[in-house]
Amino acid sequence: MTQVDFYILPDTTLEARLNFACRLAETIYRKGYRLHLHAAEETMARELDDRLWTFRADAYVPHAVLGSDLADDVPVTIGWQDLPMDGEPPQALLNLHPAIPEWFSRFERVAEIINQHQDVLTAKRECWQTYKQRGYRVTPHKLKGQAG
Repeated sequence: MTQVDFYILPDTTLEARLNFACRLAETIYRKGYRLHLHAAEETMARELDDRLWTFRADAYVPHAVLGSDLADDVPVTIGWQDLPMDGEPPQALLNLHPAIPEWFSRFERVAEIINQHQDVLTAKRECWQTYKQRGYRVTPHKLKGQAG
């Protein structure tokens, strides 16, 4: 069964949420998982694509946006649309979309990032309840203040 982790940030900004997503993506990649970052929309996906190159000077996370020529050849993909059903799916999903994608259970692990912005709190509370109602074990990770 898919393992679901919620990372709870004390920050309120989208920037803090995306920066943490980049750090978490790097950690997941370094552990050897193939990862998909599911963004709320194309603008967020493009922002994540840029930010993964710049969030830390010494970081390297080989990634591509779904639909690009490189997407089949990198361990980390970014998208806002449905995940293609062909090919071997990534093992981990980092969900930055307000809702749970219908195909989340294809992954061994799902990570959700909550910050203290009211819209995110409301959406992710609903996600938490949905996972629990469907019988998934949900593990919270309350984080201290994050720099950069």
